[in-house]
Amino acid sequence: MALKSLGVIPARYASSRFPGKPLVMIGGKSMIMRVYEQALKSKMLSKVIVATDDERIFNHVKEFGGEVMMTSGMHVSGTSRIGEVVDKLSISGECPFDVIVNIQGDEPFIDPKQIDLTLSLFNSARVQIGTLISKITNNPDIFNPNVVKVVIDQLSKANYFSRSPIPYLRGIQEEEWLAHNIYYRHIGLYAYRASVLKGILNLSSSPCEAAESLEQLRWLYHGYTINTAITDIETVGIDSPEDLLKLTNNIY
Repeated sequence: MALKSLGVIPARYASSRFPGKPLVMIGGKSMIMRVYEQALKSKMLSKVIVATDDERIFNHVKEFGGEVMMTSGMHVSGTSRIGEVVDKLSISGECPFDVIVNIQGDEPFIDPKQIDLTLSLFNSARVQIGTLISKITNNPDIFNPNVVKVVIDQLSKANYFSRSPIPYLRGIQEEEWLAHNIYYRHIGLYAYRASVLKGILNLSSSPCEAAESLEQLRWLYHGYTINTAITDIETVGIDSPEDLLKLTNNIY
């Protein structure tokens, strides 16, 4: 039996670095509309919904015909906001979906193949959480704290995520690291079994999570496993107005 999967796009208006980001226009369409339309192209998602705490975003999604749910303004993470969506969709405490996908609302050109690749990990009943990684091809990215690195084991399970370069190559000049080791970049697309999502929402923070400001380290700390799949598709995320300017300059 095919798994039923729900794609949720968390969308906040009040971003400290880029307020109103979901509503910025890119080539005649808002960012959130582009993300939503790309998610709909997934062959494996059963349903896509935007989760927001802002009436402007809510009304905009309604206007272009998308599905949207108003959620609390108290959530500190997209995962928590998604949890509220799942609670509201559940019937007698049971989620009608097997797998929930957290789709970043600031990647207007996300490739639906990436969503499907992540969901394909759940063909194994052992997978709890799935995410994507890609090989780093630019040596400076190894040392960029905004590029999250991940170390995996022989079964492609994540051992650790870090903003620092891992592993450290002792005795080798930094400019030569990429020639001596394969480094992986984490792509922030997550999928969770519904039962696992419910569990991780109740976890306490961990020391490494607090140090690195990476939520997934909380899950590893508490014993959950994160399976990865390697993609060679480049993603374009927009964190700031400068990122948007670079993107539009490349498009036009």
